[in-house]
Amino acid sequence: MSPEPAAAEGAPGPDVVRSGQKTVGTARLLWRGAAIGALAGWYLVSTAATTAILALRRSPEARDYPARRLVALLERLGPAFIKAGQILGTRRDEVPRRLCDHLSRLQDDVAPMAPERARRELAAIYGVRLEALFPRIDYQPVASGSVACVLAAQDADGRKVAIKLQRPDIHRIMETDLAIMTGMGRLMARLPYFRGVPVQDVLDHLCAAVRVQLDFAHEADCLERLRTNMEAVPRVWVPDLHRAPTRPRAIVMEYIDGLDVDAMAKLRPALRKRVAETTLNAVYHMLFVDGFVHCDLHPGNLYFLPNGQIVVLDAGFSIVMSERMRRLFTEFFLEMSLGRGKRCAEIVIESASGQRPDADLAAFRHHMADLVHRNHGLPARAFSLIAFATEMFELQRRYGLHAATELVFPLLSLLVIEGTIRELDPDIDFQETAKPILTRGAFGAL
Repeated sequence: MSPEPAAAEGAPGPDVVRSGQKTVGTARLLWRGAAIGALAGWYLVSTAATTAILALRRSPEARDYPARRLVALLERLGPAFIKAGQILGTRRDEVPRRLCDHLSRLQDDVAPMAPERARRELAAIYGVRLEALFPRIDYQPVASGSVACVLAAQDADGRKVAIKLQRPDIHRIMETDLAIMTGMGRLMARLPYFRGVPVQDVLDHLCAAVRVQLDFAHEADCLERLRTNMEAVPRVWVPDLHRAPTRPRAIVMEYIDGLDVDAMAKLRPALRKRVAETTLNAVYHMLFVDGFVHCDLHPGNLYFLPNGQIVVLDAGFSIVMSERMRRLFTEFFLEMSLGRGKRCAEIVIESASGQRPDADLAAFRHHMADLVHRNHGLPARAFSLIAFATEMFELQRRYGLHAATELVFPLLSLLVIEGTIRELDPDIDFQETAKPILTRGAFGAL
C-alpha cells in the first residue's frame, strides 16, 4: 500500500495526520477518538468499581473480571481493535498469561455483507467486464469476517471460484483506529508501569500485522508462495490463485467444496493419526525449511477433508523469516530435541531484540537450561509446547530479554494448532516428528 497524496506537492495538508502508510482526516480522528475515549472511560470506571467490590467480597472472579471486560470493550470498539487484541493475545513473550488467555477468546464475528452491497462492490471493481468474467455469482456470502466476505462464483471457463471481497471503507475505518491506537501506545509508553517494556516495538508490529491483512496484493502473493512451498508436503491443499481476475480489493481463487468446521470430529479413526502428522509436518516445513510461515492457522483457516487431505486458507498474515533467524529457530528446536539446554539459552539470547538495563543473563541461562532438561525425553502425552513456550516467555520477561517478533509469531503459529493436533492424536510426539525436518532445515536435503 502506498501513501495517499494529501496535497499537490505530495505533502500532507493541515487537515490530515499520517498513520503508518495512510493519511487520516483530523476531524474524523478527533470524533472517533472522543467516542473511543468515552466508551473506554465508562468501561474503566465501571470495571474498577465492580472489581473493587469483588475483591472486598474475596470473590475469585476479581482476578479475571478486568480481562473479561477488556475483551468486551475491544469487541465493542470494532474490527481494528478486535484484530489487534487477537494478535496481542499471542504475544505471550510480553503480555501476562492470564490476559493472553482472555484475549485469545476475542471473536471476529460480524454480519455478512448484504447481497445488494456485494453486487454493487463487485460492479465497482470490475465494471462492464463483471458478467464476462463471472457469468454466475451467488451474492450471498459463504463466509464472512471483519475485513472481507467470500462469494461463490463461476468464471468464464466454467470453473467454480471463490471471490474474497474486501468490505467497503474498511481501509478508512482501520487506519483511523490504528492512528488512535498508536497515539494511545505513545502515552502508555511514558507511564512508569511500562518502563522497560518495548511498547512502541510491540505496537508497531501489531499495527503492521493488522494493516497487512488489508493488502490483498500481498495476500495474493503469499497464497501463491504458500501453495508452491506446500507442494513438498503430501496431502496438503492450498487453493490455486487465479491471478488474471484478482484485483486490489478482490482475490479470486479455486473454490474447494466440502469445507466443514466440524469435519475433524467426523474423521475415521484410522485417518486421525495420519492427518495429525500431515498437519504437524506442514507447519514444521514452513518453520524449519521454508522460513515462510502462515501465522493464522485457527480452525477457520485450517480444514480437514474425509480423504485425509488438509486445506490451508487465507495466507494474508504470513511472516518471512530472515535466513539468519530461520537457522537460529531451527537450531533451537534441534538442540531442544537433543536436550542441550545451555545452547538453547544462548540461542534465545542471541536472537533477542533487546535487553532491559537490569537483565540477568546468568539467571536466564540457568533456568532456560533447566527448562529444556526437564522437557527432554518426556513421554509424548506429557510434553506440551504451549506449557514449554509459556514458561520460556515468562523467563524472558523475568530476566529482562525481549524476544524478536520475527521469531515470536512463527512460534505462535505452532502453538495455535497444538490443541487441534492433540485432539487428532493425543500420542503424537512433537519432538520426534520434528527431527527429520529439523535435520533438513539445518543441513539441507540429505
